[in-house]
Amino acid sequence: MPSVPSRHAFRPLRIGGLQAMTTLDYPDHLACVLFCQGCAWRCRYCHNPELIRCGGPTEWSWNKVLGFLRQRQGLLQAVVFSGGEATLQPALPSAMRRVRELGFKVGLHSAGIKPASFGRALAHCDWVGFDVKALEEDAALITGVSGSGQANWNSLELLLDSGVDYECRTTVHWDLFDCRRLQRLGERLAALGVRRFAVQLARPQQMLDGELGAAATPAQAAELWPYFAQLFERFELRAA
Repeated sequence: MPSVPSRHAFRPLRIGGLQAMTTLDYPDHLACVLFCQGCAWRCRYCHNPELIRCGGPTEWSWNKVLGFLRQRQGLLQAVVFSGGEATLQPALPSAMRRVRELGFKVGLHSAGIKPASFGRALAHCDWVGFDVKALEEDAALITGVSGSGQANWNSLELLLDSGVDYECRTTVHWDLFDCRRLQRLGERLAALGVRRFAVQLARPQQMLDGELGAAATPAQAAELWPYFAQLFERFELRAA
């Protein structure tokens, strides 16, 4: 008896925006980025707040995205699914399969908001940029959601066990982080075997929480570098 197609197979992926070309979002590859609509967390430094809602005014149809990708075959090497949080959409795995059928590698930017959904998408990835919000006990201060730290780190464990190539990255805003917390985070990641770790400062433009101050003062930036020096001993660290 033939299998019944999943009800999610015919639900198109909701795309809130598209970056046509980038050399930064998938290491050593020329890629485009699909910004998937919807996110269950409300990170206070979020600089894509227009993607938080499940629906948006600037959505691309999936057919339009496929048409764009067909025109870029032979030029682009990879397609990165970003967000929002792409793994919250049930249609993501089938979209990833379709992208691979067109000859592209598949990248994913994710914080692993729901580990089960993250795991299903992970099976179709060639590379993941994983967003480690903070140490597990500190994550809710950033995301505004209780239990987010446990979900974040459970998904990280899935990633580390998967064999998929990856980079961990943490966004730092000095109203929510300090250097010692960053050092402890780096030490824990190193103990888990993480070797590629990107540290990036929150961008003040369009942040969700207007009460947050500037991303860094000169004094705070100067304080950071001794801790970076220690982290360099353990990681292929880059300040993004």
